[in-house]
Amino acid sequence: MRNKFFWFLVILCIGITACDSNRVFDEYQSVPNQWHKDSIIEFYITPPDSLKPYDLFINLRNTSDYKYSNLFLIVEINFPNGKKIRDTLEYEMAKPNGEFLGSGFSDVKENKLWYKEGVVFSEAGDYLLKIQHAMRKNGQIKGIENLEGITDIGFRIETPQNSN
Repeated sequence: MRNKFFWFLVILCIGITACDSNRVFDEYQSVPNQWHKDSIIEFYITPPDSLKPYDLFINLRNTSDYKYSNLFLIVEINFPNGKKIRDTLEYEMAKPNGEFLGSGFSDVKENKLWYKEGVVFSEAGDYLLKIQHAMRKNGQIKGIENLEGITDIGFRIETPQNSN
């Protein structure tokens, strides 16, 4: 009985990931214990097509140790030709009652956060995406040194839903 259950879980996991036909790039990096304000998470991307538009997402996993209702990030894309685009983004992480947004049944919640829509990677070569947190306490200028409760940061590229 135990062996059948194991194989059922394996097949289920394969089926779930196989159904993700929009995924072009999906990678995570773990944050050990705390995310230091100077720690920059980097993803190197070689886009598969220079003509098609893509949707970009920041993926985050957080635990109940995360103490805030929002999250500020600085996200930078470095293009192969040297051009850089830098954005400061704010994401809502919890409802007004304190309940965390995202999916997951346990202490860990997973959030798929919109970053950019309809992006065309028109330049040949590798792109570099950098993500850094920019959290501060209300009324303070100095940023939070070590952000607790974020366990993984990911970046995802998808083909838009309506382009299939």
